[in-house]
Amino acid sequence: MEGVVVKSTGSWYSVRIARGEYIQCRIKGKFRMDGIKHTNPISVGDVVDFDMEEGREEGVIHKIHDRKNYIIRKASNLSKQTHILASNMDQAIVVASLVQPATSLGFIDRFLATAEAYHVPAIIIFNKSDLYGEALKDILADTMSIYQNIGYKVLLCSATNKVGIEELKALLQHKTTLFMGHSGVGKSTLLNAVEPNLDLKTGEISNYSNKGKHTTTFAEMFDLSFGGNIIDTPGIKELGVVDFDKRLVSHYFKEMKALIGQCKFNDCQHVNEPGCVVMKAVMEGHIREERYASYLSILNNEDIFQ
Repeated sequence: MEGVVVKSTGSWYSVRIARGEYIQCRIKGKFRMDGIKHTNPISVGDVVDFDMEEGREEGVIHKIHDRKNYIIRKASNLSKQTHILASNMDQAIVVASLVQPATSLGFIDRFLATAEAYHVPAIIIFNKSDLYGEALKDILADTMSIYQNIGYKVLLCSATNKVGIEELKALLQHKTTLFMGHSGVGKSTLLNAVEPNLDLKTGEISNYSNKGKHTTTFAEMFDLSFGGNIIDTPGIKELGVVDFDKRLVSHYFKEMKALIGQCKFNDCQHVNEPGCVVMKAVMEGHIREERYASYLSILNNEDIFQ
């Protein structure tokens, strides 16, 4: 039998065989160990083959179909293992905020670079717009322009004031979409506003740390009543990129990729080489310094940030 993994709890996998029909499956023992470097050998979104266990209502997964794409990150800063957030998606959305908790541009840029590296179209949502006072409005407009000017879809939302909800719904319709972001940034609240039947758990911000409390424990795919699927993920504190070839990092920054081949040296890494058109573009303001700082951070394997 064939189905799509919609939830993984580490030992068991919920596999959808038809809309509203699910089979609980486990992994065949030998399959689980063979050359697996990921913390999760099977991820939400995977298409799998499984056999029903004799005399039982559970199945055993024995094959993963080739993935068209996936989003991956380091399991932790010190770990050599990787964690696949989800696979086989049409697009990925990072939910960010300027407040409660604030999302660093470094986090957004790592998400975008990872999406570019694994061929996943990316969208940015700036959430909680109802909390932005006058002092933050100019900062918000400037921050949104960074990404709009290089070709990313950027959406301003507020579940409280119903801002951007219909536009978000239109973006999600008939597509499989990964949702990710820091804990407490409002992913689940937004999804509940788009699809009230989901009734996802939402959490408050910790007064002590001003950071979100985890409300989603495992990644899970949900059907949308208006067509499409959403993959909700646990809140991520840090996003460590995986196995980026230093020669290719600039390819994952759209505004730098457009200049590749114009530098004096073919192997230019855009750090201190003479005749570098990327550094010239930064100095002339055509590439934002914030984006260039994120590029250098990835190039130097600096994974620790909030």
